[in-house]
Amino acid sequence: MVAAKPLGYEIAAWSLTGTALLLALLLHLIPALFAGLLIYEMVRALAPKLRIVRIRKEQGKLAALAILALAIALLLGAVVFGAIAFFRSDAGSLPVLLQKMADILDGWRTRLPAGVAERLPGDVDELKQIAVEWLRTHAAEVRHGGAEVGRTLAHVLIGLGIGVLVALHEAQQPDHLGPLARSLQERVARVGDAFRRVVFAQVRISAINTTLTGIYLIVALPLAGVHLPLTTTMIAITFLVGMLPVIGNIISNTIIVVVSLSVSLAVGVTSLAFLVVIHKLEYFLNAYIVGTQVRAHAWELLLAMLVMEAAFGVSGLIVAPIYYAYLKDELLSQKLI
Repeated sequence: MVAAKPLGYEIAAWSLTGTALLLALLLHLIPALFAGLLIYEMVRALAPKLRIVRIRKEQGKLAALAILALAIALLLGAVVFGAIAFFRSDAGSLPVLLQKMADILDGWRTRLPAGVAERLPGDVDELKQIAVEWLRTHAAEVRHGGAEVGRTLAHVLIGLGIGVLVALHEAQQPDHLGPLARSLQERVARVGDAFRRVVFAQVRISAINTTLTGIYLIVALPLAGVHLPLTTTMIAITFLVGMLPVIGNIISNTIIVVVSLSVSLAVGVTSLAFLVVIHKLEYFLNAYIVGTQVRAHAWELLLAMLVMEAAFGVSGLIVAPIYYAYLKDELLSQKLI
């Protein structure tokens, strides 16, 4: 069966949606986009389960949805601040972990080739002096980086607000919308659906990866008489960075291998071998779970990630599965593939 020829307003809606998604990358608005889509999808998912959609009076339904959206926003904020507090605490101190890694690498100076070792700082004072000189040279960049963090947080807050407003607007179900507005609303729903399927699949993959890593760190190694420091911190980092495809694995694996070297080279090599196996397992899980959700083969996702990373860097790598899932949904809806 051949799909009907798309109408002009449908083409316009596709063009506007594609332009918006491209601008989100070019203008570095991905954090705002993700924040808005996250709260929008959570409201859409929870409202039917809480039977809010069954409320007949429109004002009561909007009030209930507004309370739900506010509760979700507060919960997300609590999770973020809780994570920050954890990594600042004694149990999960990120600065202590970084200091530990620095000490481990410094301890390996004597085992490195002379040409490599002489390029490393000789002691802590020399390291501090290098840091001071770097800060003097790059003061403008540091100030710019601080401003970027503040601006990103502002973008996230604005994105959350937009997500709430879109969810409330969709609940009103106005009858006076024109064909272009209805088509745009459908595009928003499809982008949100692609986001939900990919992100929730990535959460499941990260949870599986974190569980296996946790078993290795707190069960397998202690049974072998090896006790690594800061295992709780490493497990938490593994879960958080596991949300990022490919690069997240590299970050967590590097930390675990370096900390393992504090015990011995054999433990470091064992950790590396274990993590390589986990990485390969995650590759198949990613291909199966995300591929099933997106209705795509592994090579399709990898090609999309490769192209997007080459074009837009890390941001392109992160959004590639979501953008590809949305694109494929649109093509399937038109029976083009």
